[in-house]
Amino acid sequence: MTVDLLERAIGYALGSVVHVTPQFMTRATPCQGWNLDTLLRHVNCSMAALQEGVQTGYVGAVSGDIARGADPVDDFRSGASRLLGAWTASGVCAQGITIVDRPLAAGIVADAGAIEIAVHAWDISRACRRPSPIPPRLAGDLLELSTLLVTTDTRQLLFGRPVAISPLAGPSDRLVAYLGRTP
Repeated sequence: MTVDLLERAIGYALGSVVHVTPQFMTRATPCQGWNLDTLLRHVNCSMAALQEGVQTGYVGAVSGDIARGADPVDDFRSGASRLLGAWTASGVCAQGITIVDRPLAAGIVADAGAIEIAVHAWDISRACRRPSPIPPRLAGDLLELSTLLVTTDTRQLLFGRPVAISPLAGPSDRLVAYLGRTP
């Protein structure tokens, strides 16, 4: 399911960047203190790190610097394509990926990447004022993984506190609320 999950997250993300225009780059995003330009460049760095892990089995310390390409939307599209191509072309599924000094199952790394890509794609759609919920099946799968991967210890550096929402909320709203966003 891991390659499928990553592929679905990337597909959703590519649909989210369709609405990005140069005049939107300074708009605020749900990521506190980040505008759309900063968010796109962050996701581009994350996808490059995931690609590095898939291709080499290792990801070094991720720099605090956010990539500065000419067009972050074009970089996003090409990075997403390269990431998915690298993942599907490699035999990494049977191998592990070491992040700095921590060996992890490749599937866990891909699952975490799928969460990052899909949730930031939701952020992008909000910044473009074209809210697009994460598809229900994808959101449900990511929520299930998020409850395992995003713990009290890992949350403080990566996500806000969960946001209270209606128990009747759909999977997309439950996922983003779990990760500290207001649906």
